[in-house]
Amino acid sequence: MKGINLSRVLLAGLAAGLVIDISESVLNMSVLGPDMMALLQKTGAAAMNTSSLVIFCILGFVLGIVLVWLYAAARTRFGPGSNTATKIAVAAWVLAYLYPGVGGMMMGIMSTRSATIGLVWQLVELIVAANVGGYLYKEAASA
Repeated sequence: MKGINLSRVLLAGLAAGLVIDISESVLNMSVLGPDMMALLQKTGAAAMNTSSLVIFCILGFVLGIVLVWLYAAARTRFGPGSNTATKIAVAAWVLAYLYPGVGGMMMGIMSTRSATIGLVWQLVELIVAANVGGYLYKEAASA
């Protein structure tokens, strides 16, 4: 049994993270932009600053790397390909987005409309990101 190719996890994970970062930017600035501005006013929270954006961007890349690492680990059990990448994406979505998204909605922080749009968007986002990362991931060549 071959081990996980960590250099490919990193490279494919960065590509998956780029998908996540671009998607999150479109979601939060364009699709939910007015809702996000209303949320900031409602809660009295400060608008995003440069350091916040950098941190969210880094977290997007970290999530992409974790997705590909999980895909690399799962492909020995489920086989390589889109089905495995999609299973990993759904599991990551539950942990990264569903739980906090529903929690925010239940506490009245986000409207049901915004939370639903965001959750559906993010599910598709992670499925695409995991499939991009899975496509780019390759096992190390045998010696």
